[in-house]
Amino acid sequence: MPEGHKTHYLASQHTKLFAGQQLKVSSPQGRFSSDARKVNGRALESVDAAGKHLFYVFEGERIVHVHLGRYGSFVTEPSPPASAKGQVRMRVVGPEVTLDLRGPTQCRVIDEETRDSVIDKLGPDPLAGGKRADFLANISTSNRPIGGLLLDQSVVAGIGNILRAEILFETGIDPNRAGKDLSPEEFTRLWRSLSKMMKVSLKHGRIISVTAKEAGKPLTKLADKERFRIYGKAECPRCGHAITQSPVASRKLYACPQCQNMVN
Repeated sequence: MPEGHKTHYLASQHTKLFAGQQLKVSSPQGRFSSDARKVNGRALESVDAAGKHLFYVFEGERIVHVHLGRYGSFVTEPSPPASAKGQVRMRVVGPEVTLDLRGPTQCRVIDEETRDSVIDKLGPDPLAGGKRADFLANISTSNRPIGGLLLDQSVVAGIGNILRAEILFETGIDPNRAGKDLSPEEFTRLWRSLSKMMKVSLKHGRIISVTAKEAGKPLTKLADKERFRIYGKAECPRCGHAITQSPVASRKLYACPQCQNMVN
């Protein structure tokens, strides 16, 4: 599932590609046809992101709300496009570029009030000016494990399974610790880590947790398996201990029992 850095990256890219243009919007698959007609032929004003949500703002206060979910993806091609292949939920055709959306969890036309309602349910988004104090308020009284809280979009927006593993490893925090049991120093490390990691990932368009010094090469040159410290790994890069893969909040979480001081 794309995490928050990816939605912000897509919002920036799609704004550059389509903002200010009158667009042809359709649904080759048919499931979005009725809503597509509401924005077809209108000019796109901007594309905004909040957590894992995308909002395509068209003239006339009509907004296409997209949540990619686990399987959603975008593909671009030059315009005019070839006939759509596969299950294309939404096709956006501009003068030079065509955008196809497949497999999203959500794709609908909404108004500003509904958009605000979606955003109001989210926790602070570090990539959209989210405040550290709001994050603290959301975790400091919780009995839930921090490994679960980080995946809760009402606690902090944009964190997914890969980022939470990398953030907790970088900060040396046991994912099973209750939010209320984190010390002020641990909380500060956590917020700094997730903010930094999301910004680096946004810059490069993909999650990167290692530093160039650790990798021994520029971050732009990293292969997929080189981008992470712990996610998908068998051994800890720091101590060599076997990595555990235990479910936290119904998702497999990679962690090092030794470096993260995990209690058996």
